[in-house]
Amino acid sequence: MIDIAKLYDYKNSFGFFASQLMYPEKRDFHPAFLKESFAADHPAYEDAHAYWNRMHELSLDEIQEQYTETFDFQKDCALYMTYFKFEDAKERGQMLLRMKILYEMFGLEMPEGELPDYLPLMCEFLYAAEWMKERKAPENFRLLFAIFEDGTYHLVQALEKLDSPYRYLVQGLRRTLRACVEQETVNP
Repeated sequence: MIDIAKLYDYKNSFGFFASQLMYPEKRDFHPAFLKESFAADHPAYEDAHAYWNRMHELSLDEIQEQYTETFDFQKDCALYMTYFKFEDAKERGQMLLRMKILYEMFGLEMPEGELPDYLPLMCEFLYAAEWMKERKAPENFRLLFAIFEDGTYHLVQALEKLDSPYRYLVQGLRRTLRACVEQETVNP
């Protein structure tokens, strides 16, 4: 089961993940952004700082070049989370439709021409949508969490092979999501 209260506590970090996984702009690297997004006890605190420190060793032009090289030219680093499992199979289309319906249920309008499994959009949804008071949110988010888990697992493996600073970002996202999953116990 998903701990909605904990997920809500981490809302700002999902905004950080979303912005850092989009094409880099200068405003994305303001020092206050990191500080506002991660308290010292946040599960992704160390990963976010490792990512931030690596990125600050580079110029904005170098960051943009690395982003393009990583996410636009490396097939294994696609930011489309259902691609790794389904590629272009029929099941992927069904999964994308289910995600689109989920977003619309919570008031998020899909950007024109974007697929719902785009990782920055998935993070943006958790950051921007108002789902805290929705009674069925934990149940509805199971699909989203499964897609996050599957897609980011493959993505972080590929990023580690490239020694990309983005691996810390994706690892931090994975740690944050795992911290929001309550372990179900079985009664004997």
